[in-house]
Amino acid sequence: MIRTDVQLRHVTDPDDPAVEAFGRVQETSYYAPDMLIPPEVFGHLITRRGPQREDRLLVAENAQGEVVGGTLYALLPLPGDVRGAGFNSFMAVTRAARGLGVGRALHAATLREVRAAGLAGMFADSVHPLRQDPADRAAEAATGVDPVARRTALHALGLRTVDLPYWQPVGGPDGGPLKDLDLLYQPLAPAATVPLALVTGVLRAYWTGWLGAGRAGREAQALADRAGNVPGVPLRPGTETASWWTAGEGSSGQADRP
Repeated sequence: MIRTDVQLRHVTDPDDPAVEAFGRVQETSYYAPDMLIPPEVFGHLITRRGPQREDRLLVAENAQGEVVGGTLYALLPLPGDVRGAGFNSFMAVTRAARGLGVGRALHAATLREVRAAGLAGMFADSVHPLRQDPADRAAEAATGVDPVARRTALHALGLRTVDLPYWQPVGGPDGGPLKDLDLLYQPLAPAATVPLALVTGVLRAYWTGWLGAGRAGREAQALADRAGNVPGVPLRPGTETASWWTAGEGSSGQADRP
């Protein structure tokens, strides 16, 4: 349960000081903040409204009005029976506020918004420690976050690993794909799988903002092809990485694919 002196609120004014404050929380909470959505873009995102995407910023403030945590997430409805889902772009809590239930309260609040919007669940992505290089693990430890504990906490919130070969199309070495991430998902109704059409539809909508519709569509289709174009994708414990990456571990198999 969150402490009673910490309150949550959605920020809708781009000139609200909480926008800049959350940017500082983001930059001090993540080991590679340059790979995240830049804070100067937050104001634009939260004032952009459309039938296919709505970005929201939810912050947690203490009794002094200081931002001690927050989350930036998108609601991504899709046409037809697929419904769509949310995508949590980033959630962070300051060191001083960790252990107070702030992250759990933020996550629960976003799930309520997802449900109210008639969507199927919430996606996120997260680095898995088995696929981090030593330098990145050391950099993350410097922020006070243990990568194993982070994934354990995400699993405890209800997020599960989508068992397919996911990566971000950009953000990696030389601007290429970023391949140390897993795609996570929390369905609002209990489920052992997630429809592949929901995965690719939501990612296509989410990626369109910075890749453009054409590139986002091609990347979503490439993901579907890597997943074998199956109707549903299994959900694994959020503490585990996708099996595609470990099937060839220690050999020249899938884990070594470019």
